[in-house]
Order: sequence, then C-alpha cells, then structure tokens
Amino acid sequence: MPPAKKRPRSYDSAKIRAAVLAQFGNVRAAVERLTPEQLAAPTRLGDWTVRDLAAHLTMAVGAVSRYLDGPEPAKLELALLQWPLATASAAGRIDEDTRAIEAGDLPALYAETAERYTRSLAGAGDERLVPTRFGAMRLADFLVTRTVELVVHTDDLNAAAGLEIPYDRQALAACTRLLADALAAKVPGGAVEVRIPPYAVVQCVPGPRHTRGTPPNVVETDPLTWLRLATGRAHWATELDAARVSASGERADLTDLLPLMG
Repeated sequence: MPPAKKRPRSYDSAKIRAAVLAQFGNVRAAVERLTPEQLAAPTRLGDWTVRDLAAHLTMAVGAVSRYLDGPEPAKLELALLQWPLATASAAGRIDEDTRAIEAGDLPALYAETAERYTRSLAGAGDERLVPTRFGAMRLADFLVTRTVELVVHTDDLNAAAGLEIPYDRQALAACTRLLADALAAKVPGGAVEVRIPPYAVVQCVPGPRHTRGTPPNVVETDPLTWLRLATGRAHWATELDAARVSASGERADLTDLLPLMG
C-alpha cells in the first residue's frame, strides 16, 4: 500500500499577520536611515539599486491591501505550495511594476503601506480569496508568501547596503518552512531528508523511504543559506565547499533541484 499523502503544513494566521508587519517594520526602520549613497548602491538583483529594492518591498506588502480593496475572485486557483514554483513566470512584470513606483519619499511610502496593511486586514477573514499574479489564493496563504518576500529581500538589503536588519522569528520560520515544503512537493519521495534547524525537516526525492534511525541521505543547512539556495542567490557547490551545507549519502545532491524560485 502506498504511503498516505501528507497533509499541507498549517500556519497560525494571527502569528503570520503579525510577522509580516513586524518584518516590514524591521525593514522600514533600516530604510529610513539609509544615506543617498546607500540607496544608490547596486544589489545582487540585476540592475536594481537599493532604492529599487526598498520600493519593491512596499509593493510586495502593499499587495495585501490592494487585493483586499478589489472584488473577491469567484474560485480558488492556487494552493500555497504552488506559489514558489510559479514566481519565475512574473519576473518581467515585477521589474516593470517596481520601476513604476514613485520612491522619492521612502519613509512616507513605508508609513502608508504599513497603515493600509493594518487597516485592510482588520475585517478580512483567512478564507477570503485574493487575486494574486498567479491565480486566486486564500488570504491566509497569500500572507505566508509575504514572509518569503520580506525575509529573502531583507537578506538582499543586508548584503547590498552592509546592514544588519534583524529577522522576525515567525517570519523566518514561515519562509524556511514554505520553501522546504515546496522542495518536497517538487520532488516527492522519502530518499533524502533535508534538515533546516530549528524550523524544518522534510523528506524528498524518489527512492527507498527511511523510517527509523539515521537516514542514509541527509542534507543540513541553516535557514539563511537555505533560502539563498532555494531562490538562486547561492549555488549548491559553493555552499557545500564553504561548509554551510553538509550532505551525506549518494542521493544527497540537490544541484539539479535548485533553485525553487526564479
């Protein structure tokens, strides 16, 4: 008999709502202190500057209120685990939309975005559908995707501007877990165990399923290294050579399975 299909991971909606606002607040506090020189600095995201990246984050969080202000879609079209793999298709549109943002006054833009986020969520239920770029999603699921946007781009900002923006624990946990679960959904199986302490452990890759003791194929890394690998900001061989990833077993090579997001 085949193993029972694993149910999708559940998230505490109240904690996710708070985590999005908390991480956006962490970024906001850092952006408000950036100098003109820092804002003009390049990032690892093509030809985006730090200012472009900071503006993009207001768009990513502002999407919550924009979608809630519009009509509700008729039916659910996208599950949470489908979102990471769908994102590559929108890179061009996201770039165009980001460049269209009036980002001359970033502190005002961040203040307005935070206020609208709080106001729009006040009466919105978790099951309310929102019309995302990739199809209609549950609001609760869409908010989990906002933790990915925020955490991944916080790391981008830290790298580009020499910052140390802190990571909200709930936001980092949700981001790590969603990207780990996306890997397991992309290549289902039980041959490899991927450990990202303290937030996630998943099994993936077709092959013999391990049930007890130490698995023969194990990958382990930290959350930030994991999100860089999952989003193409780091490469498997480089992180393995630098000992930021440990991999044991003949199947424990994720080179051809990453990145998950474009």
